[in-house]
Amino acid sequence: MARGQRDQQTDPTDWVTRTADLALRHAEQVNGGTLPEVVTCASGISPSGPIHLGNLREFLTVHFVAEEIRRRGITVRHLHSWDDYDRFRKVPAGVDPSFAEHIGKPLTAVPDPTGEFENWAERFKAPLRAALADLGCDMVEVNQTEMYRAGAYREQVLTAIRKRGEIESVMSRFRTKKADPVEDGESTAESTAEVEGGAGTSEDLARFPYKPYCRGCGRDTVTLTSYDDDTTDLAYTCDACGESHVTNVATQNEGKLVWKVDWPMRWTYEGVHFEPGGVDHASPGSSYTVGKEIVGPIFGGTAPSFVGYSFVGVAGMPKMSSSKGGVPTAAEALRILEAPILRWLYVRRQPKQAFNVDFGVEVLRLYDEWDALTKKAAVPEKRDAAVLAWERASATSTAGTLPTPAVPVPFRMLSSIADVTAGSREIIARTVGASEADLEPRLTKAATWITDYVDPEDRTTVRTEADTARLSALTPEESRWLELLLAGLPADFTDTDALTSLIYGVPKLARGLSVDDAPTDEVKADQKAFFKLLYELLVAAERGPRLPTLFAALGDDRVRALLTA
Repeated sequence: MARGQRDQQTDPTDWVTRTADLALRHAEQVNGGTLPEVVTCASGISPSGPIHLGNLREFLTVHFVAEEIRRRGITVRHLHSWDDYDRFRKVPAGVDPSFAEHIGKPLTAVPDPTGEFENWAERFKAPLRAALADLGCDMVEVNQTEMYRAGAYREQVLTAIRKRGEIESVMSRFRTKKADPVEDGESTAESTAEVEGGAGTSEDLARFPYKPYCRGCGRDTVTLTSYDDDTTDLAYTCDACGESHVTNVATQNEGKLVWKVDWPMRWTYEGVHFEPGGVDHASPGSSYTVGKEIVGPIFGGTAPSFVGYSFVGVAGMPKMSSSKGGVPTAAEALRILEAPILRWLYVRRQPKQAFNVDFGVEVLRLYDEWDALTKKAAVPEKRDAAVLAWERASATSTAGTLPTPAVPVPFRMLSSIADVTAGSREIIARTVGASEADLEPRLTKAATWITDYVDPEDRTTVRTEADTARLSALTPEESRWLELLLAGLPADFTDTDALTSLIYGVPKLARGLSVDDAPTDEVKADQKAFFKLLYELLVAAERGPRLPTLFAALGDDRVRALLTA
């Protein structure tokens, strides 16, 4: 079996193995039939704003494929390009409007409004780096500002300019009357120039593949006026500051290639074998399809193996701060989701399958589903594609097994107890009979979810004192239920099985049955009425957390105080 070939039968749902197979086959083909010394899987993003959960798919798609290749004993790197030499496009909500003076500058030339970070780009890189570390995602970072300003791409830039006629012939085949939607890494100015031409300039200069940042004001708001092929002098006038300058492309590093030329250039420069992108990148006339036509004739390279990924949305954020003008990020999601679970959301679905990350009540179901899969994964005979996705989510080659609680108490139980105890970690731990350390990281995430993400109207409010009016109006049947309950309460409230048996059994006892007898229709009706009574007396509502959990969280003294006149 050739190195890099799959070592197991691929399940149709196992997109990671299939994508790794295609990436390795491509790497062999472009390397003359043998694998290169290092297989390069690349990702890239423009850090122009909060790097949200949709952007996270760019990173994790590459990460999972690289991990699968590494698992096969093949040297691989996850190369990530920060497109921080892209232009600053607009001033987002909540930022001083005076920041409009920076529109058109490279992201690394725009200051951070808070002064906490070196520049605008670093402001958004930092939290994503921290989140990726928590997710066990290891990568080699490349900053495009540094690369361009160091002249790393100088020969490639000169090649693109020299072959600009060939580039234009490719672009013209895909050009439409209206500009394509602006993609990550592509400025509005670049997109427009590729489609319409520029006012007061020749077609050749309007569609020039290289654009300088103004030497006077630092913005890309320039109109090219002439280019000398012999001297490589590029002249321009800035539409913003009015200054005119000449930059020598062969000796001065003051600009960058337009996006649809820049991307294929880097495929060749970095030797990229696999790189994903949003499905829009592979539509007719967009970045990948144009890049495939440019990369060979212009740069002598080959387009990487590609997979398109779809939208990732967000739901259930009644209290989420980022919902007010911002977007939910990986760091935000990790406040309530264990790292393996967040990874699992991405690895268990085909890249082209859109999905939502739900911050609402679906979190409870998600944790239950994960816990059930964890139990299944412990049985070797049950290993299938779902378990394989769990394995990929649970550990990485560099970080090892990612943190999960030593005592996996259900998330819904922890959050319910946190709900009625104001998030007291000590009471939560005591209620479930485990140490705080053994409950982490789930303990903190459950407390965070209930306090920061659940609407106050949906929270449980425990009575501070007994409802004497309701207790004095009890029917004889209700009085009998409470009498049997209080007499049978166990000494140890952490024994939720005993509490469950008693609470469900009281209506049976009241009808002369034992707690182990099957409930009759009359008992079922009594149970419903009894549970409603308990919620009214304990939390002034018709429903609430599971009663055994509620009892355990409140403790014997408080339960008795609220149920006694």
